[in-house]
Amino acid sequence: MQETIRAAKPLFTGPEWNFDLLRDTYDVISEIGLGEMGLDIYRNQIEVITAEQMLDAYSSIGMPVMYRHWSFGKRFARDDVMYRKGYRSLAFEIVINSDPCINYIMEENSMTMQALVMAHAAMGHNHFFKNNYLFRQWTQADAILEYLAFAKRFVAECEERYGLSNVEAVLDAAHALMNQGVSKNARPRRRHDPAREREREIRRREYAIEIYNELWRTLPNAKAKEAPKSEENKAEQQALSLPEENILYFLEKNAPKLEGWKRELLRIVRVLSQYFYPQRQTKVMNEGCATFVHYEIINRMYERGLVTEGSMLEFMHMHSAVVYQPSFSDRGYSGLNPYALGFAMMRDIKRICTEPTKEDEAWFPDIAGHQDYMGVLRQAWADFRDESFILQYLSPKVIRDFRLFHLRDQSDNPATRVEAIHDEQGYRHVRRTLGRLYDVSQQDPDIQVTDADLSGSRRLVLTHFVREGVLLDKEECDRTLMHVARLWGFRVRLVEVDAVSGAKLREHEALPLP
Repeated sequence: MQETIRAAKPLFTGPEWNFDLLRDTYDVISEIGLGEMGLDIYRNQIEVITAEQMLDAYSSIGMPVMYRHWSFGKRFARDDVMYRKGYRSLAFEIVINSDPCINYIMEENSMTMQALVMAHAAMGHNHFFKNNYLFRQWTQADAILEYLAFAKRFVAECEERYGLSNVEAVLDAAHALMNQGVSKNARPRRRHDPAREREREIRRREYAIEIYNELWRTLPNAKAKEAPKSEENKAEQQALSLPEENILYFLEKNAPKLEGWKRELLRIVRVLSQYFYPQRQTKVMNEGCATFVHYEIINRMYERGLVTEGSMLEFMHMHSAVVYQPSFSDRGYSGLNPYALGFAMMRDIKRICTEPTKEDEAWFPDIAGHQDYMGVLRQAWADFRDESFILQYLSPKVIRDFRLFHLRDQSDNPATRVEAIHDEQGYRHVRRTLGRLYDVSQQDPDIQVTDADLSGSRRLVLTHFVREGVLLDKEECDRTLMHVARLWGFRVRLVEVDAVSGAKLREHEALPLP
């Protein structure tokens, strides 16, 4: 075993930091991360910001450039009051999936915390952003900052040309539909070119064709059963590629009365929604990767004598707070901590690779005793999302450590049933059940555009395919449907049907406000 060479003196001995010290510490962290751990990262851009700037970054969903909207100011005011009254703390860092990768670190952090943050974000998150297949497939790290700058300018121009209230009304509707603005099936990637975006908007503005005809308002509403679709209607539905799961995309392309600048606003929100889609699917893996990386790097720095015992105690205190998992009966319990679960699984993979038990050899024959645990982890970070990672790598040991089991508690049954305990069948059951909880496609309601008439009544029909009897919240559904009607410009109907039997369960309607 190679002997660790200890440094003559530590990099720092107290809480104070300066930019030279940050650079020297980053160089050591980079040497360990890239040289010893084999990480592959974007270029890093580290920016030191104040608490107020961190709150501002919170309010604009963590992006360095963002268009204006009243909801961002509302979020800033709320977070600012809670922070100053001591009701909440701030994150030690924010990291942007971009090239270069932007890392915000707080000027209030101690030097130990700055080292932890650089290892966590500049190495861990950065490697995950660059290598995970979802981010490679869905995001364009080298284009997002340029696109956001274009979006900010475009929204500002629209506010000046069409009025602040008109722009906010469109953005309100688009934000309400962000989770329904994602295309879950991969399409050919095309770089978001701001010049092309602006050129397309100019063409839209110059070639805006109003297809709305006032004569359609004189037609009576059909309350009886709709007539069977003609061949012409069927051809229209086929041309619209229905059903369509991306509601924002459908409205952007097909809403009859929507002006060109409004379509561009929908596109901006849709691009942002698509950009964040991989992050929703990889919370456990992303945070687990970054936490494991900072834990390994800081420990290796300590072994080399680059970190003092005092700094190591501070690091262990902060690290323990990050991976703390409250018990079910704790007042602070709000579900599984993604940092705790992700870090535990990463550490467990290292243990299985280096010190496997008989149980590990039976459950993970491909990696048990592999020794190259970093190779196994890098492959997992690249090829899995939360659901598949849990299904593949959640071990009986982690299930026991977290005391996981499955209870079925149904409202129509007075008894609570224990579905899985700690035996082989139970471990597999817990793993499948927990994996489903991290499947975004199962958590989001399945709402699709299923019918639209552009040449007649201008009707728009959405269908919610209900899973396990869970209907939409009526009040929230009605409010959101009003936003859809505002964008579509005509009557909108949403039908909730059972996903298995197809039986109609409930129906909602909305008309656009005058």
